[in-house]
Amino acid sequence: MLKKTKKNELRLRRHQRVRNTVSGTPDCPRLNVFRSNANIYAQVIDDTTGKTLVSSSSLVLKLENGGNIEAAKAVGKDVAEKCLAANIESVCFDRGGYVYHGRVQALADAAREAGLKF
Repeated sequence: MLKKTKKNELRLRRHQRVRNTVSGTPDCPRLNVFRSNANIYAQVIDDTTGKTLVSSSSLVLKLENGGNIEAAKAVGKDVAEKCLAANIESVCFDRGGYVYHGRVQALADAAREAGLKF
């Protein structure tokens, strides 16, 4: 279990507010982003069944530095390619309580450029 710091508690509250409005369906699954200091992770989730359809991370891609903007762009491109291969064309974006800035924005922009719609 993660040790809940004040900063992480606030992020989890923001994430809960986002999750109250964003939900993944089979037609439009949810693209969830998690970032740590060292890596960035993305999952495409169908919330009706609770299944992860597609996932990617800087660990899976074996990037030298997984905590920078270049890694986020690579993960965004990879998750978009996997989605298109699985016949998923549109998703709803879940920023995970993070500010839409920096690595989170780079991942979203790279996924859009690779052909994913949201």
